[in-house]
Parts: sequence; C-alpha cells; structure tokens
Amino acid sequence: MMRRVLQVAAGLGRHRALAVAHPILPRLHPASAFGSSTDTLVSRFCLEKTDLKDYALPNASWCPDMLSMYQELLEKSKDSGWVKLPSFKSNRDHIKGLKLPFEVPASSDKSDWRIFPRCISEEGQGYEYVIFFHPSMKKSVCLFQPGPFLEGVPGFAHGGSLATMIDETFSKIAYLAGEGLLTLSLNIKFKSLIPVGSLAVLNVDVEKIEDQKIHLSCITQSRDQKTVYAKSSAVFFQLQLEEESSQ
Repeated sequence: MMRRVLQVAAGLGRHRALAVAHPILPRLHPASAFGSSTDTLVSRFCLEKTDLKDYALPNASWCPDMLSMYQELLEKSKDSGWVKLPSFKSNRDHIKGLKLPFEVPASSDKSDWRIFPRCISEEGQGYEYVIFFHPSMKKSVCLFQPGPFLEGVPGFAHGGSLATMIDETFSKIAYLAGEGLLTLSLNIKFKSLIPVGSLAVLNVDVEKIEDQKIHLSCITQSRDQKTVYAKSSAVFFQLQLEEESSQ
C-alpha cells in the first residue's frame, strides 16, 4: 500500500513539473502562425537602407581561403539566388519594431547590446564570419575564421567557439526559413580541430519543418572538403513575431 502511494505521488510530481515547463513554448493558433514568407523575412532581416556597420565584410585579417570563397559566393548572389546576410552587432538592429510573444518583455534600453559572436570588436581576434543563404533551396553556407581569442588547445579553436558558430548559423537560417527562434536541441559530433586563423566552412540544410519545429543539419569542413571538423543537427521552435503597435 505504501509503495502504491509513493508511486502515485511520484507520478503527480512529474505531471506538475511538465505542466510548469510547458508554457515556455507558447501555443499558437494555426491560422495566424507562420504568416511571413521567406522573402519577407529576408527583407526584414537584411535592411536595405541603414548606417549600421556590417561586420560580415572582408577586412585585413581574413585569410586567403576566406577571401576567395567569399568572392565566389558573392558572384553566385548576383544570379543564382544566394543572398549575403549582413551581420550587425545586435539582432535588435536586424529586426526592429517587433516583440516576442512572451509575458515578460525583452529589455529595450540603450545599453551596448551585442550578439555573442560579435562581442570581440578587434578585427581578426575573435569571430570572423559571413553567412550566405539560398531562400528557395533553404540552404546556407557560413565562412568562419576563428581568431586567437577563441583558442582552446594551443593553436586550435576551442570547441565551444565552433558550437557557438554553428548555433548562430542555425538560428539565422531557422528564422529565415520559417520564423524559428528558439533552440530546442543542438547536437554536435566533433571530428577534428580547426587551426586558429584558418577557414572552416559550415554547410547547413533545412531538413524539414513540421509540428512548429524546424529541423536542421550541418557539416563543418575545410574548404577542400578533405577534413571534416564537425557534424551537427538542431531543432528550433517556430514563433510568430508580432508587429508592435505604434504609440
């Protein structure tokens, strides 16, 4: 009898824990969710008229491989459907006049907000990267050059820096492919070390979108594809962004 009581109590405890955790992912009405087209999301993300600094442009620290592959992808963006994504210091600069549908609003003061991969301002010392996206194919290529501030094993990039770069690329593509905003899971299998100052190429694919979830995969490798640095996958939750009413 006592064992049965304990089993019931444990079951109720698990049920309460799930009930508390579930509201983190808001329920959306199917008729109103995911209403923005990919073209609309890309145009919202890539502001045409802005005085903001684009950090995803070549600078003196870029290695020859990164510069040459950047030029190749830039040429493809002229007639093959690829889009070079600008990278401002904060996502607040990419997506303005919007709010997340949470009960607790995001802070909006005038502090020097920075997205994590742009927290190191010195060129070449931290994250040097640029992301290209193909809206119709829902594919992405990210060129990533880790600087000396990202070192782990002497001479090589810290695994956490690559994990950050993968998650950042996943998040941008999840948003542009279908308003994915929250990382639900991120899985990485590290295969080899990335030398500091060298180029790593992240090839991202949107595998499927179903049940308000976006599934993505990524292979990170050297430019010649002879060395695989990591294989990864992620699931992002879709969230409909709402326009803020003008005051």
